[in-house]
Amino acid sequence: MKKVRKIEPSLPILPKRKKVAAYARVSEEKGRTFHSMSAQISHYSSFIQKNKEWIYAGVYADEGITGTTDNRTEFQRMIEDCEKGKIDIILTKSISRFARNTIDLLETVRYLKELGIEVRFESENINSLSDDGELMLTLLGSFAQEESRSISENVKWGIRKGFQKGIVNSFCIYGYRWDGEKFNIVPEEAEVIRLIYDNFLKGYSAEHTEKQLKEMGIKSYTGGHFSNTSIRAILRQEKYTGNSLLQKTYIEDHITKKTKINRGELPMYYAENTHPVIIEKEIFDQVQAEVAKRRELGVFANKAIKTTCFTSKIKCDICGKSYRRSGKRQRKNAKEVYYIWTCRTKSEKGIAHCHPKDVPEKMLKKYLAIALSLEEFDEETFTEDVEKVVVKGQDELIIHFYDGQIITQKWQSTARIDCWTDDRRESWAEYQIGNKHATGNKGRWLKDEKNK
Repeated sequence: MKKVRKIEPSLPILPKRKKVAAYARVSEEKGRTFHSMSAQISHYSSFIQKNKEWIYAGVYADEGITGTTDNRTEFQRMIEDCEKGKIDIILTKSISRFARNTIDLLETVRYLKELGIEVRFESENINSLSDDGELMLTLLGSFAQEESRSISENVKWGIRKGFQKGIVNSFCIYGYRWDGEKFNIVPEEAEVIRLIYDNFLKGYSAEHTEKQLKEMGIKSYTGGHFSNTSIRAILRQEKYTGNSLLQKTYIEDHITKKTKINRGELPMYYAENTHPVIIEKEIFDQVQAEVAKRRELGVFANKAIKTTCFTSKIKCDICGKSYRRSGKRQRKNAKEVYYIWTCRTKSEKGIAHCHPKDVPEKMLKKYLAIALSLEEFDEETFTEDVEKVVVKGQDELIIHFYDGQIITQKWQSTARIDCWTDDRRESWAEYQIGNKHATGNKGRWLKDEKNK
């Protein structure tokens, strides 16, 4: 019979040390020094390292970011480290520090629970792995979310009351600096603002001014070069007149805190004489009138762009974009230029994005003359009578008149022949005459080609 003897362990089983990390977040809107980032990091670093049963796994900290989880880089890095097995326990001050959205809170805690990771909330004294942990988190998370909404509404109320009184929140725009009590003009920046306005009234485009400022070595508020977009924004900025249009934007959701442009959803307030003037109101109004004029003229407002009577009037039936004009020469030194009109989308992105037919300019003039009941095309009549021409399919021009009339004009391309110069036509005719398979009639081939 076998004898089995138990051998007792000579060393006691030591508990496995837990890898512990902390998550801290400070919102700039609160500005409380007690909850400052450095204070939280210092507190948790010391607290974790003092416990001999814990292994310090670091402190993850987001500063000045809203409570939503999807845009917090450190929070996301912490979750990734949890997935890699680098963390067993997460310490955090409160539910509101971890997440203000109850759904985000529960989804994150449940996911971490599946990974076997515990989250401890210091203020609420809740352990996510305890029996009543999720119930308490649901209740307290809802309270935290409602508290966040209430605080947000109170802040909005205070700001709007300030707007009604003409009180301007501090702003950061080129040309001004806030000294804590009032706005002051930065002289050298003010000169740049005046140059931008002066250039615009002289007829220069934002692109021209962008290039000029770059050549002058002038930098924007952020230290980079001025873009044509930022120049256009400066031309629309009413604050340079010393007045302020308030509540141009607003925050719709207190959780996401995404800013939306106020397009009439909320009232706006126009406060006068809120700060020093850089651009006189009269000049500002002239610029706005010019902006509106150029918007109405479209491409014709830019004198650097060569335009014809067809510019911005030939439209693609597929994508709705305007057609562009391009010229081709049969030979490098040929004088005659053959013009065709091509859909802008097709020209820029290729036929995979849009595949309408190109239209030779000669064909446009020929068939538009027919639609206008003219013996030959007249630019002035076309400009006055025709609103737009839509190129549809392979052989249709839909002509829209200003009086509401619409005419569909069938057309047939002879682009292969039309693009030939007189020299090319003559050379080919001579070749055909000398070819034993030619018909002997030098005009017949050209006629046949046109009928193809």
